[in-house]
Amino acid sequence: MQTSFTLSQLADPNIADANDILRSCVHCGFCTATCPTYTLLGDELDSPRGRIYQIKDMLERDIAAPKETVRHIDRCLSCLSCMTTCPSGVHYMHLVDHARAHIEKTHTRPVIDRTIRRFLSIMLPRPFFFRLALVCASLAKPFTQLLPRTLSAILALAPSSVPPPSRVDRPQVFRAEGKKRGRVALMNGCAQQVLAPEINEATIRLLTRLGVEVVVAEGAGCCGALVHHMGKTKESHAQAAANICAWTREAETEGLDAIVVNASGCGTTVKDYGFMFRNNPKLQEPAQRTSDLTKDITEYLATLDLSSAQAPEAMKIAYHSACSMQHGQKITNLPKQLLTAAGFEVVSPEEDHLCCGSAGTYNLLQPELAGRLKDRKVRNIEATNADAVATGNIGCVIQISGGSRLPVVHTAELLDWATGGPRPKV
Repeated sequence: MQTSFTLSQLADPNIADANDILRSCVHCGFCTATCPTYTLLGDELDSPRGRIYQIKDMLERDIAAPKETVRHIDRCLSCLSCMTTCPSGVHYMHLVDHARAHIEKTHTRPVIDRTIRRFLSIMLPRPFFFRLALVCASLAKPFTQLLPRTLSAILALAPSSVPPPSRVDRPQVFRAEGKKRGRVALMNGCAQQVLAPEINEATIRLLTRLGVEVVVAEGAGCCGALVHHMGKTKESHAQAAANICAWTREAETEGLDAIVVNASGCGTTVKDYGFMFRNNPKLQEPAQRTSDLTKDITEYLATLDLSSAQAPEAMKIAYHSACSMQHGQKITNLPKQLLTAAGFEVVSPEEDHLCCGSAGTYNLLQPELAGRLKDRKVRNIEATNADAVATGNIGCVIQISGGSRLPVVHTAELLDWATGGPRPKV
């Protein structure tokens, strides 16, 4: 794709990066075949290729983001399926992230939209406030019909009850059982520890049982993805920097073999810290080291001896491959291989490349499209006649659970059960 940025524009390293990405696009349109919003809407402007044209025009002309462009960028899930499909290697993720930052800087949203986005950016990354908000949401559910459509959609996603805080999510060290075979930092996340604390509990039991010492580092918190995808770069970089500093301290004092992440949406972002801080002289190197150390829980488990794992009972598991796992981190078969080796029968639903509609805050901000994607995903999953669903991302767990009769659990919960842990909710 030809571009016409001026030399003064290209002096901005963010524009220079965007220019390189834009010039790698050859207009082939392969991306449209796997784009969820194009599949649903059939609008070229709601395809990756269409969004790339709109981003190019907006950045080249250095204008405030047009309302129409904002609408189509907002509809993008950042599922990154287009990056898997693209034969030219267009790094759409970095381009759309830059576009969102430009939108946040130059576009004035309606008051209700600004208020909701600000509320989500404050609440979701902070477990205490998120838990409090969910409790309030459960009390407000009877009044859903009286609220604006977006607020009523947010309330509809709130669980009927909120589990209490887990003791494992406080900063501490969990000693390995038996011979120590490794030491890792576990990213315990933000929303996950509120919505499903059993995932971190299962992960820690599983790792320590396999001889791995696990540390929940003081000062680590939200990965920054939730606000990053809203274009709030300053906030996302502050959250990321806190994690980098916390894990760097652990690595330099006690040593770390890996930083283990059990929410693939977070893992995709943490693995991108090196790029996020590429222009920061102080944090560039530690950010890249952090990214290099980061592994999804299934990646790290593959380096350990799981030969003793045996499913306590025959069970057919439909594995849902989260977009951030298969497209963001390029981890496709490994989780299924681990579950199969542990004795579970694993099946994959049709069209598994299409997003379930969770996508961070997408199901809160774009409830109609997210609902259509969820219904499509659930139909394909339930057509497998599985006994339960496994996935590697908390957003997918909550989204699919909201529409399926099947129990939905994290891959680590099943592997914990297969190695002597308690039975998950399956």
